Amino acid sequence: MLGNDWGFSAYPLVAGREVVGTVTKAGPSVKRFKVGDRVGLGWHSGSCMACTQCMAGDRNLCATAEGTIVGRHGGFADKVRCNWEWATPIPEALDPASAGPLFCGGITVFNPMVQFGVRPTDRVGVVGIGRLGHMALQFLSKSGCEVVAFTSSESKRAEALKLGAHSAVSSTDTDEFKRLTGSLDFIMVTSNVTLPRDLFIGVLAPRGRLHFVGAVLEPVPVGAFSLIMGQKSVSGSPVGSPSTIARMVNFCARRSIAPIIEMFPMSRINDALERLRSGKARYRAVLENDVG
Repeated sequence: MLGNDWGFSAYPLVAGREVVGTVTKAGPSVKRFKVGDRVGLGWHSGSCMACTQCMAGDRNLCATAEGTIVGRHGGFADKVRCNWEWATPIPEALDPASAGPLFCGGITVFNPMVQFGVRPTDRVGVVGIGRLGHMALQFLSKSGCEVVAFTSSESKRAEALKLGAHSAVSSTDTDEFKRLTGSLDFIMVTSNVTLPRDLFIGVLAPRGRLHFVGAVLEPVPVGAFSLIMGQKSVSGSPVGSPSTIARMVNFCARRSIAPIIEMFPMSRINDALERLRSGKARYRAVLENDVG
């Protein structure tokens, strides 16, 4: 959003779409919350509550849903306003500092597990061990899946195993792809780089799914024949609905799941952004408000 990579940023931009704080005011129609409650807010801050998607519970798919940082001030502001249904209670078991990244990054990788019925008996691949991937590894392994991590960084193999992967393979080694041919039920692509997609399609078992949550800007060309013969699928998904976010947060509290974070005071935001741009952040940079 800062660099308008997606083409819909509006300046001046006050960013911040992974927000944790306490309720300071609640309107007369607000349910479930009171002043002083600790809550989190992610990509969305409102939805129409009248369209087919909203009525079905898929408020994250509402065509007119309000983005927390799209045309309005987000979490870097002193106050953030949202429709109450998009605020999520944070259990006492979760550290508020590490809870913030769950509300966009975390739900981005948790949502497809719910939408496509990933089962504990499934063998699942995660492509990219970074800001999204390191959370996907924890969610999947603690859900009971056998998890294979794909990474182009040799230094991240050991970390992937520590985070819950049962094995870690090189995403550039065709021999390792051959060994895995036809073995994975679901592959989640969390990176935003161009991949050898037909190789990953070949790793899928019959009825397997190659799923994208990383915002790759290039087209995703896949040979139709490679999908047809094994009844395989290619798909993508955004963040989740309020009910799915709540399920994720409670799952994290029960299973002690948390993102790996680096803390910065808000007054050093430029340092935090520079660390992100350099690719050195491990893995989410969290800002603590010291200027309000």
